[in-house]
Amino acid sequence: MKLVIPGGSGQIGTAVSRHFHNAGHQVVVLTRNPRPVPWRVVAWDGITRGDWFLEIDGADAVLNLAGHTVNCRYHPANRRRILESRVESTRIVGEAIAAARNPPPVWLQAATATLYAHRYDAPNDDVTGIPGGQEPDLPDTWRFSLDVARAWEQACLDARTPHTRKVLLRSAMVMTPDVGGVFATLLRLVRFGLGGQVGDGRQFVSWIHEADFLAALEFLMSHPELSGPINLAAPGPLPYTDFMGALRRAWGMPIGLPATRWMLEIGTFLLRTESELVLKSRRVVPRRLTDAGFQFQFPDWSAAATDLCQSVRRRG
Repeated sequence: MKLVIPGGSGQIGTAVSRHFHNAGHQVVVLTRNPRPVPWRVVAWDGITRGDWFLEIDGADAVLNLAGHTVNCRYHPANRRRILESRVESTRIVGEAIAAARNPPPVWLQAATATLYAHRYDAPNDDVTGIPGGQEPDLPDTWRFSLDVARAWEQACLDARTPHTRKVLLRSAMVMTPDVGGVFATLLRLVRFGLGGQVGDGRQFVSWIHEADFLAALEFLMSHPELSGPINLAAPGPLPYTDFMGALRRAWGMPIGLPATRWMLEIGTFLLRTESELVLKSRRVVPRRLTDAGFQFQFPDWSAAATDLCQSVRRRG
């Protein structure tokens, strides 16, 4: 199988590329900053046509992961980068697929579970989930994230690719043991004794283990009946306090100092990121994936955290 991954040089893209390359597939990563890796790398700018169009023609699957990091402050320049990098790259990938004489049968398009409403009362699945935007007193930064999520998906839906199945990957946080990922950030907090309650601690955390994320991609590629939005999240989201408590136990850290909301706002300002990444309640669960027969290797966070911590310790 030939898999083309626009924007595949980041932490998640590298994990995906490594997995499929090691399985014997032909992987081609499109990136602004080519560097030596075991798989093929082709330059693109995520905006304009180029020789990279030839890679799309005849590919078996396209997985578009392109987009500026959201781990930053949402000032006007970063807002523009976050939105345009997602919408423009999706638009040009759609043009490449539309121009192909042999278009790929499936286009897996990165999206985000942030699209769903901030809620505690019930989970959001990909059939009955409530879109965000109507919550009272919604912070401006949260509303911006929702606008980006909607525009990102719409750019994919607007592409005229009648011979290519589109799957929108509404992904929760992907937990990998690699350096630079979200799990590494959370584990760093735990190791310094800071992995306690944040805010009221009731906000739900949705997540997916790297192994299940990769298995889900394979599952979606091989199930042509699945298209449209698909939640990529483990079936066991849990409140932040419980989430971090399980991670502390997995690492063997007995304490976790709490942080009030105002402390978090100061901390995220100093770290040049946004408190939404921690305070928004993302109670997201899969439905279409499991209804189609997908089985999670790590449905429970305690087992997933233990496995990830063991991987980190083995690496040293």
